[in-house]
Amino acid sequence: MTAKKKITGARIFDGIDCHDGAALLIEAGHVKTIVPAGAAADEMETIDARGLLLVPGFIDLQVNGGGGALFNEQPTLAGIRQICAAHARFGTTALLPTLITDTRAVRTEAIKAGIEAKASGVPGFLGLHLEGPHLSLVRKGAHDPSLIRPMEKPDLDEMLACMKSLGCLMVTLAPENATKEQVKALADAGVVVSLGHTDVGFEAACAYAKAGARTVTHLFNAMSGLGHREPGVVGAALATGRLHAGMIADGFHVDPATMGIAIRGKQGPGQIFLVTDAMSTIGSDVTRFLLNGREILRKDGRLTLADGTLAGADIDMLSSVRFVHERLGLPVEEALRMASAYPADAMGIASHKGRLLPGADADFVLLAPDLQLKSTWIGGECVYSA
Repeated sequence: MTAKKKITGARIFDGIDCHDGAALLIEAGHVKTIVPAGAAADEMETIDARGLLLVPGFIDLQVNGGGGALFNEQPTLAGIRQICAAHARFGTTALLPTLITDTRAVRTEAIKAGIEAKASGVPGFLGLHLEGPHLSLVRKGAHDPSLIRPMEKPDLDEMLACMKSLGCLMVTLAPENATKEQVKALADAGVVVSLGHTDVGFEAACAYAKAGARTVTHLFNAMSGLGHREPGVVGAALATGRLHAGMIADGFHVDPATMGIAIRGKQGPGQIFLVTDAMSTIGSDVTRFLLNGREILRKDGRLTLADGTLAGADIDMLSSVRFVHERLGLPVEEALRMASAYPADAMGIASHKGRLLPGADADFVLLAPDLQLKSTWIGGECVYSA
């Protein structure tokens, strides 16, 4: 395959504006520019995308599994490859394999696998998300309470040590089990600290944001809610411009009306972005699986423990985009930004991900007018075609 390509015929949405009658030029895996179709160089390999919509590839910052693989049960390079390949089928071009609360040994294995995936250039691998174990027992959700514990020096040291080799790391923690000093140390090292699974109030959440927390994990779920006298973590996420917030758009985790209220009420520049919180079921026919030795059941679009507690989500990113566009009535461009530009902003990688601007990675998706996926491209190469 040539290192120079031009994609013609599509309506191009670069993450900011739409371009008709234009061509996307790609060189060495990066966006060169967008030009009028007639101005594109003839010597480039040409891909005809007539009648399609070309958009930035989706970025998912919370992916527990896919293609039958659950990261907690398969914290290996092979597991990461399997998860990334599964989500590429639904337009995701960059993701954070997410380790749910587990033992120290499993976390060490997961970090080792992440470093190997980074060194191997696994298509779609962005970094890791460590969701726990430093969470609140009161807001544990589906996390195993026997594995939840305070952050100690060895925990902090391990996370700081892997940053240089890993590149991108998100850590979900609760103020109940991590100090502001620990948050500051992580943030200073480039770790994206996310507040989640916590029952603290508004003032404490704001104090942790000031200490360096940058995002909130699955807004509304497993956190103190928005009250009329105590705004809680939800209130802090919406009122604090420095905080970004991930949200699961499956209609089960958050009511569509509540989602719309939150999106309209979010104080910028931080934005609400889409996460799937997907489990191993995505891209597979799995109906039940184990997490920390406990059975998770798949039924009618929901994943639950035996007691009915939601345990991750059974949704892909393209379906999430369709949900906020069709059910919430968001313009398709804004729905797409929630899956690409806004998560890139949250991770601090907007210089090369999330928008198809000159110099950015050539990660994009070709969609039919009805938002059905036609193909997924990472670094200018097609990794999946429907």
